[in-house]
Amino acid sequence: MKRNVLPGLPLSLGITLFYVGLIVVLPLAALVFKAASLGPAEYWAIVSSPRAVASYRVTVLSALVATAFNLVFGLALAWVLVRYRFPGRRIVDAIVDLPFALPTAVAGIALTTLFASNGWFGSLLAPLGIKVAYTPLGIMVAMCFTSLPFIVRTVQPVLEDLDPALEEAAQSLGGSDRAIFLRVILPLLMPALLAGLSLSFARSLGEFGAIIFIAGNQPMETEITALLAFIRLEEYDYQAAAAIASVLLITAFLMLAATNLLQARALRYTARS
Repeated sequence: MKRNVLPGLPLSLGITLFYVGLIVVLPLAALVFKAASLGPAEYWAIVSSPRAVASYRVTVLSALVATAFNLVFGLALAWVLVRYRFPGRRIVDAIVDLPFALPTAVAGIALTTLFASNGWFGSLLAPLGIKVAYTPLGIMVAMCFTSLPFIVRTVQPVLEDLDPALEEAAQSLGGSDRAIFLRVILPLLMPALLAGLSLSFARSLGEFGAIIFIAGNQPMETEITALLAFIRLEEYDYQAAAAIASVLLITAFLMLAATNLLQARALRYTARS
């Protein structure tokens, strides 16, 4: 007789829905309800104010740059961890998960210490005229640090499960290393890569603790949207905070929806191949 580890469907489904509703749906519903309490004109005036628009620009552009960097470096790191064996590999593999375990505020303080003008890295970059701390570049560095594991950990299992026979067949047909990667390996990695990119971008959009210490938080220059929403909360302007936060929420949902669509197309391409 087959036994199920989990209890029956009604109980399992009820517990799952209760958990999702309490932890995910309820806070989002409260945010939407608070933002919806504003009239259309008032809502638009808040989310389209010059300071808010400047924070969108800083946040989105920094998130895009950080995601693009993580695409290249994260894919390379996952490739090295899967395809090569070297001393200290397990240590490097463990360090990848450090941003998950490290409080983001601690990460922000550590990055600020390292990239300040008198820090280990900042003192080396200062003679080159490169300033990281308290600039938009510092925001990008913090976003890269906190969102890198999403790409590595989504791509790494797929790389481990790739059938070596596919690459061997391509090599036997005279394919170069570049052609094998672009035409054989990359299409198989694309669904996982898209998932990692969307998670990395969404995490960068909502990052707060690691950024506020290194950004400088200058309005119109280095102020991110999450910080602006927090400032409105500190001013007890809950409706404005909810309106600004709803912009991030809508952006994240649109990003995830677009990614799911691209993933579905990539999976259909992979299935046909």
